[in-house]
Amino acid sequence: MQDPQPDFRPVAGHAEDLEPGLRRVLAPNPSPMTYRGTNTYLFGHKQIAVIDPGPNDPTHLQAILAAIGEAKVSHILVTHSHVDHSPLARPLAQATGAPVLAFGPSQAGRSDIMQRLADQGALGGGEGVDGDFAPDVQLAHGDQIETDEWQLTALHTPGHMANHLCFASKDLLFSGDLVMGWASSLVSPPDGDLTVFMSSCRALLNTPWRVMHAGHGAPITDPNTRLQELIAHREMREAAILDTLALGPNTAAGLAAKIYTETPPALLPAAERNVLAHLIDLTTRKRIAPSKDLSARAEFRVIERSK
Repeated sequence: MQDPQPDFRPVAGHAEDLEPGLRRVLAPNPSPMTYRGTNTYLFGHKQIAVIDPGPNDPTHLQAILAAIGEAKVSHILVTHSHVDHSPLARPLAQATGAPVLAFGPSQAGRSDIMQRLADQGALGGGEGVDGDFAPDVQLAHGDQIETDEWQLTALHTPGHMANHLCFASKDLLFSGDLVMGWASSLVSPPDGDLTVFMSSCRALLNTPWRVMHAGHGAPITDPNTRLQELIAHREMREAAILDTLALGPNTAAGLAAKIYTETPPALLPAAERNVLAHLIDLTTRKRIAPSKDLSARAEFRVIERSK
């Protein structure tokens, strides 16, 4: 598989200046799903917001504390509670005395259909979820976080995960795992929801962003073009799913095998989860229907349109 960002090679644990008042410390957790690792951001000069502290890794904690030095951590902000983003929040809070702010615990923000399917246990899922995550302060869409130095606005942007937030500072956005430059986001039900993922991406198009700093990978320097690419990519996947289902009923696993023909085997389970997200979205829009109950292993068929 070709490296999508070959020039992006930060050194784990080293604080890199991105622009005045903003540094990045890469966590040492590279993988097929996290790319080089989780990007932890230090926003501010003397009063610092730590955005996405990352996995519970003592080495990464020490790297963050060393980069902060004599400055004060005023806030610990978490975009979402996957295990590569949130577990270090509590140890960092204990070390610095700063509160942890996020939308809510890992189930917060789920749509009615995703909560119902989760309660039924029909979908599986739960990949890498930090089940113990609990912020000190819950943020709503539009809430302001500020010090004498800076201000950030919390934007509830569910899709990759129901409790996902982005944080905006004028025309700069910390986009978490909703918008990344190196790959499209995993949308794995019931924590991921493609219907609201598309809505979140389209809502972000309303602002002329200068740059987005994502949870993984390099800065996105043409954000609105990237948003349009991500939306078009999902629309292309939807069309491929509908075309394949037109040939006969199929499952999420069967569709993934037919559609993701160039995907490395290690990533096929994630591809299957993305397909399932599309199938749920198409079911709610009455474009397709499961043969029996909606579940991760259900077979789906196209609903014939009346002429």
